[in-house]
Amino acid sequence: MPSGEKSAQPWLGKMQEKWGLETTRQVLLVLAVFSLSGSSVVWLRKGLFHLLGYDDTTPMWLKTVTYILFIFPTYQSLLLVYGFLLGQFSFFWEKEKKMFRWIAAKFSK
Repeated sequence: MPSGEKSAQPWLGKMQEKWGLETTRQVLLVLAVFSLSGSSVVWLRKGLFHLLGYDDTTPMWLKTVTYILFIFPTYQSLLLVYGFLLGQFSFFWEKEKKMFRWIAAKFSK
C-alpha cells in the first residue's frame, strides 16, 4: 500500500497483528468461528432451557448455574469444532490452552 494510503478496514490489520495471524483471510475465518460458535450456543441454550422446562419463573441462579455448567464448555468445544472445519484449529487450540492455564492458576491459589 503506498505511503499515506489508509486501509479500508484498519481494524482487520489491528486484529491480525494482535492475534498473530498471517493474513486478513485468517482474521475473517477466526471472526466467522466466533460468530458460528456464539450463534450455535444461543440456539443450544434455548433448546436446553426448553428441554429442562425453564421459563420466566425459573430462578436466575438456576439458569446461571446451568449456563455455566453446560453452555460455557459447549461454547469452548464449538470454537474448536468450527475452528477445525474452517482451518483455524491451531489458533483456537492455543487460545483454549492459555485460558485453561489461566483458570487453573486462579484455582490453585
